[in-house]
Amino acid sequence: MRRILFLLLIACLPTMALAEEALVFIGYGGVPKTEPAILQRLYTGRVVSIGEQLATPVNYPAGHPLRERFLATIMGQSEEQYTGYWLVRRYVGKGAPPLVLPDVEAVVAYVLATPGAVGYVPLSKVPPGGNVIFRR
Repeated sequence: MRRILFLLLIACLPTMALAEEALVFIGYGGVPKTEPAILQRLYTGRVVSIGEQLATPVNYPAGHPLRERFLATIMGQSEEQYTGYWLVRRYVGKGAPPLVLPDVEAVVAYVLATPGAVGYVPLSKVPPGGNVIFRR
């Protein structure tokens, strides 16, 4: 039993380390630097651009440590509040939540390949030459 618990703890360490690292928002080449208030509005569908650049936010699945940290530090919401917000917004025809990608690698690949894409990753996962638009 101790061995199983030890192995589970070891398996969780990389995820826990990512959750403690600085949260960095990256954007496709032309997306300008921004601030938390704009990111909040972008991730709630209230704005669709950063400056003059149309922006497409991407997110992680519910329960992902980076998403939990993003919701707490940038959005000031719990998972339930954020999900509830989007349920209502979608029901009244005011848009759809950000695209959900499974992991950091998928977010980086999508942001690098998609004009206007915006996502958040741990500092250590920012690609060389990556366009950092905000750092928390």
